[in-house]
Amino acid sequence: MPDYGTVSYIMYMYSEVSCWYNISHMKEPWKSGKEMVKMRKMTEANLNSAYAGESMAHMRYSIFADVAEAEGKPNIAKLFRAISFAERVHATNHYREVGAINSSVQNLQVAIDGETYEVEEMYPAYKAVAELQGEKGAFRSADWAWKAEQIHASMYQKAKQAAADGRDMQLGPVFICEVCGHTVEGNAPDRCPVCQAPKTKFRKF
Repeated sequence: MPDYGTVSYIMYMYSEVSCWYNISHMKEPWKSGKEMVKMRKMTEANLNSAYAGESMAHMRYSIFADVAEAEGKPNIAKLFRAISFAERVHATNHYREVGAINSSVQNLQVAIDGETYEVEEMYPAYKAVAELQGEKGAFRSADWAWKAEQIHASMYQKAKQAAADGRDMQLGPVFICEVCGHTVEGNAPDRCPVCQAPKTKFRKF
């Protein structure tokens, strides 16, 4: 029988690490020729919290818009998408005020660090807990994300190398599986190698 005390402790520790990681990457000053004046800790914590909340609302409403669209309710979908964009504006304003928006080289390093953390620490722990508790759906969701993040980290590394040389990266069409998030540059496969979704489920960017 699973040791739920251990499970709870693992989840608590990783939620604490995740919180620390996200906040620790929001302290680089905006590089506009002068350093930002250091913000008071309580205000900084409030903006970090607001940024997280607005970011989640942005994604949540975007997902809800897709549901409304599928139900044949285009105006409700439009409302969700419009307010989702407003929440993104709010999140961007908060993110800017805490000094987290930098050059592409620095932004790419933050992206690399985030993807690497998810691959090496976060998702392995989440998968272990889901497996321990017999949550097959949660394990599948975490495993799909874990596999995709490995590809994302590699792509961001290439992008950073180009940006550090003062140029844009060479990038062909990018296809994303709408089911599991598998990411491919070039041509979409006939079937997703991760979730077996057909080629028609890949979205081109």
